[in-house]
Amino acid sequence: MSIQTGDKIPAVTLKVMGEKGPQDISSEEIFSGKKVVLFAVPGAFTPGCTLTHLPGYVVNADKIKAKGVDTIACISVNDAFVMDAWGKSQNAEELLMLADGNCELTEALGLVMDGSGFGLGNRSRRYAMIVDNGTVSHLALEPTGAVDVSAAEKILALL
Repeated sequence: MSIQTGDKIPAVTLKVMGEKGPQDISSEEIFSGKKVVLFAVPGAFTPGCTLTHLPGYVVNADKIKAKGVDTIACISVNDAFVMDAWGKSQNAEELLMLADGNCELTEALGLVMDGSGFGLGNRSRRYAMIVDNGTVSHLALEPTGAVDVSAAEKILALL
């Protein structure tokens, strides 16, 4: 069963790129006492994610933060090196690029997508959520292949 509105974000450790390489970051550190917009993509550098999903958040980052959001985080079942390179290539300096390389948060949320037919293995479904102090206040889960309800413009309208 997947996470629902009103549920708490599970306690897991993710990775981000630090000055000396990948470093741990806990879900508590990301979400505790903060308003966070978290959006997930099936894969960095993939067409829908690179051409549509991530750019909307890059372009609208200031507007989203102006609505009281402390952090905009992009997560994917990729490693920290890939997430860092993708973020840099897309001018995503205002976003926290989270690596869920072991699929731990994605599995804990119940949002795993089987991408083995495309040679991707287990990945995350595409979604966006608004998280207030660790509790999901809105979840926008996309049907396979779509980038609509989780788009930055749709999330911005809900803030």
